[in-house]
Amino acid sequence: MLPLCFSISSVFPASIPEATLTKLAKLGIHNRFDLVLHLPLRYEDETRVTQIVELVHGVSTQVEGEIIHSEVMFRPRRSLICQLQDSSGVLHLRFLNFYPSQQKQLEVGKKIRALGEVRMGYFGMEMVHPKCRVAGESTPLKQALTPVYPTTAGLPQATLSKHIQAALNELELSDTLPADLLTRLKLPSFADSVRLLHNPPSDIDEDALLKRTHHAWLRIKFDELLAQQLSMRIHYRKRRSRNAPRLRALGHFTERLLQTLPFSLTTAQQKTLREISRDLEQAHPMQRLLQGDVGSGKTIVALLAALQAIENGYQVALMSPTEILAEQHYHKLRDWLEPLGISPVWLSGSLKKKDKQAAIERIAQGETQLAIGTHALFQDQVIFPKLGLVIVDEQHKFGVQQRLALRGKGDEPHQLMMSATPIPRTLAMSYYADLDVSVIDELPPGRTPVITKLVSDSRREEVLARVRQACLAGQQAYWICPLIDESDTLELQTALETHQRLAQALPDLRVGLVHGKLNTVEKLHAMAAFKTGETHLLVATTVVEVGVDVPNAAMMVIEHAERMGLAQLHQLRGRVGRGAAQSLCILLFQQPLSELARARLKIIYENTDGFEIAQQDLSLRGPGELLGARQSGVPMLRFADVTEDAALLNCAQAVADEMLCDFQQEARAHLQRWMANRQDYLHV
Repeated sequence: MLPLCFSISSVFPASIPEATLTKLAKLGIHNRFDLVLHLPLRYEDETRVTQIVELVHGVSTQVEGEIIHSEVMFRPRRSLICQLQDSSGVLHLRFLNFYPSQQKQLEVGKKIRALGEVRMGYFGMEMVHPKCRVAGESTPLKQALTPVYPTTAGLPQATLSKHIQAALNELELSDTLPADLLTRLKLPSFADSVRLLHNPPSDIDEDALLKRTHHAWLRIKFDELLAQQLSMRIHYRKRRSRNAPRLRALGHFTERLLQTLPFSLTTAQQKTLREISRDLEQAHPMQRLLQGDVGSGKTIVALLAALQAIENGYQVALMSPTEILAEQHYHKLRDWLEPLGISPVWLSGSLKKKDKQAAIERIAQGETQLAIGTHALFQDQVIFPKLGLVIVDEQHKFGVQQRLALRGKGDEPHQLMMSATPIPRTLAMSYYADLDVSVIDELPPGRTPVITKLVSDSRREEVLARVRQACLAGQQAYWICPLIDESDTLELQTALETHQRLAQALPDLRVGLVHGKLNTVEKLHAMAAFKTGETHLLVATTVVEVGVDVPNAAMMVIEHAERMGLAQLHQLRGRVGRGAAQSLCILLFQQPLSELARARLKIIYENTDGFEIAQQDLSLRGPGELLGARQSGVPMLRFADVTEDAALLNCAQAVADEMLCDFQQEARAHLQRWMANRQDYLHV
């Protein structure tokens, strides 16, 4: 791995007060070089003065003139109202919060420059809280646009700007990219780029500057993407240099299981299984992400991978995010494995002390080859004597440290992560570049696409009638509610209320209830009753979002669908459509809809392909929200956007490999520049 070093020249000088250093740290600024990369949010144009008569509503502009009236008014609230006059007209300035020093600055007869957004007020054109400065006849205009930086309370723009300008002037801003590479990529130097972004000239293309398409912005975004790719590729190479058990594909158990299955693997399942099997045979630890749409058959692929480890005398741990999913995995896999003489063990936090201790002992003594459970699997008292493979289901539900803790149970186990939330290609390239990725891109035969309908809450009675009709015809249905308890801020139907209401409205149906606050026994009993058909209609919170498999459930109603994210809606919808019958998902929404909610519902209505939904979700929300817990484990992007800057990302990926091979010194310098305070990201 390339070591990171840090230049003493970047350390803050002793003259900066401790209080200022604390505020800078809140902004993620820990050294002087961080100041160089603390780039402006926007710019103010103080390079020109506009005549008052030429002002445009809604546009931030600078004017210059003489104060001809200044008065503190007390209605409708205490305000300082001034009139500024130039040769073309009069403009009102209004201050709601002001100090005596400002009143003195804005006395009648003073000549000032005022910068602010122009709008129509009670007295005509006005600026509210403009930026004002005294301006004599010889006061020169600024020669560059004025940057406006992200800041925090108690750290004025002037103070921040002073420290940034000092860093720009005093630090060595040498380039970390080879000159030939810069020429080939047609990128400007790093020094020229940051200096231009902190001090753009008055004749610059402001549109390109604000949209971050200017060549200086492209250089910064490329550098950031390159640093991320370098760090991820280094981690990838480091992992491949470690030793792991070779788990050869012996076929003792895998072939026997395949012969007993009531279905055949799809072409995509066979392809991903071959990729995983090849990785397990290597002498370095596998770290592979298995992704596939809802219902694509990831579980059987993971089980066959587990059997390859078990055939070689190693143990396997399968971790799921919820007890419902863990328990379902346990029962399904136990039914498949017991004919092979393999008895899995189930471990969860809610087990009785005696049962939990028995499970822990079976694991520690090597009596069980497969342990299935929740986060209870990585507690200190759980010891795996010979852990060969860790499988993490719904990996985005877990934090990085949780996954690392489970991996730490073995010397160097292979790791397979599964996700039914498809990851767009650009996101996978950027944030999962340290993993190998396998994709199951087809559904098993016989799956009928789920019909999705958007229905206003005002038509609830029609929906009830449809549910009753379906259940009396022999089908089952889910009714999903987003909250368990009442909320004063969100007027949402709760699961408890809805269960009571539906039981009264549908007396000829058996209505069940499951939510996260039920104890495990009650939760499992409710799910078992639904699975066996004892319950017609199951009212549930989003606890059933992943993994629940009831083929006879052919209808789902989702309350307040406008409040949910696209990934969650797609996951929930995937609970139906698992049998031969045509399935229906009704998204109940309440008016009025926000623009974002309207866009989300349109996407889920028009698309059933999880990868297309994920791509559009990325465009709507950005990577931060989509990544969930993983964002605490990889360097998030501050400047680049993986959707808009896909071409730069492709280029950065290729250049990262080139630099690690041919320009290691430059790669080390580049990582020092961008990752000096984020070294822990390299160890995820």
